[in-house]
Amino acid sequence: MKIWIKYVLASILGSLAAFLLPLNVSSVQKTIDFLTEMSIRFGRYMLVPLLFFSMALAIYKLRNTGKLFKTAVYVVAISLITSFALVFLGILATLLVKLPRIPISVEKMTNSASLDIPTRLLDIFPITSFSVFLDGNFLLPLLVLAGFIGAGCASDTNASKLTVNLFDSLSKVFFAVMSFFVDMFAFGMIFITCTWTILFKDLLRSGVFTPLILLLAGEFILIAFILYPLVLKFVFKEKTPYRVLYASTASLITAFFSGDINLSLGVAIKHLKESLGLKRRIAAVTAPVFSVFARGGTALVTATAFIVILRSYSGLIIPFGEIIWIGFISFLISFFLGGIPIGGAFLSLTILCSFYGRGFDAAYLLLKPMAFVLGSFATAIDTSTMMFGSYFVGSRLKMNEHRELKKYI
Repeated sequence: MKIWIKYVLASILGSLAAFLLPLNVSSVQKTIDFLTEMSIRFGRYMLVPLLFFSMALAIYKLRNTGKLFKTAVYVVAISLITSFALVFLGILATLLVKLPRIPISVEKMTNSASLDIPTRLLDIFPITSFSVFLDGNFLLPLLVLAGFIGAGCASDTNASKLTVNLFDSLSKVFFAVMSFFVDMFAFGMIFITCTWTILFKDLLRSGVFTPLILLLAGEFILIAFILYPLVLKFVFKEKTPYRVLYASTASLITAFFSGDINLSLGVAIKHLKESLGLKRRIAAVTAPVFSVFARGGTALVTATAFIVILRSYSGLIIPFGEIIWIGFISFLISFFLGGIPIGGAFLSLTILCSFYGRGFDAAYLLLKPMAFVLGSFATAIDTSTMMFGSYFVGSRLKMNEHRELKKYI
């Protein structure tokens, strides 16, 4: 059975369980919470060793073939362009679709959120490089170390033959093990989906947030199902762009119900290679880098949510200068969320409210009940960017092999 079918069935079973289980019994709820946490840990278990050995080997091969610079240019360009375009789209959609006001919250802010950028920058180069293997959230230090090792091997190919062979072998081994975990993770999706559905049921009862949820759903469908495929077809002359979307099914399901970009990364890497035919040397670079920096979906959700908050507090027209400011800050914050694989959208919103000031420091509390939904749509869009962006880079550099749809996993 294909992986995406397993994930779809698991999501259906999890949703049904949320309606059928006696959630008023505390032991049942505790069991679901435990199994959900266990499933997330299971899904992430092999990600760090896979990325380390695959990234180092990829940098070595790309540098030897003279394609490292081109790859870097494509990745940077796609990260910047998609983030800018998605923020613009989110702002435009929110301004065109007038949502009803959300009742003002009386909850008080307990503490202020911060990205702590200096600490994050220091984390890229910890006191000892072995520390990068201990953090499963912030992957950038791991990628930097792997990049240095790969570049070091490429500087002296004769001396590094044994190291390269070792890394190549370990990369293949960890990919095989990750493939097993991705396949078995379908069982974990039952509990993750169940937890999400329980929270979503409670959210829908009030009906207050339904219009915003529908707007975010429309933005996601527009981007993943229409905009990205059309760009591939008409701008980059891809004959069958929807096969990328088809290959992204399992990754998008994982991203949406978990809200965890790192969790969906392992699933994405497997499908990039075995469904879309991208070579390891390209998928091992593009996918993790996009997961850290190409967070345009998070920026879109942040800008959309903030404009909804402003309109809920005041019916006045938002000045053009403030709209530009909202878009720019949302765009900027998205590049510093690499260490926040879960909840990045809501954190970004709290920071945006803090920057805006004028009594709006705690305005993000208006959307606190739907923080997990904001994360779902943000992560799903970011994962879509990861898949389409990686495929584009691989095809432009001629590092992909065509696979028939019936052979997709």
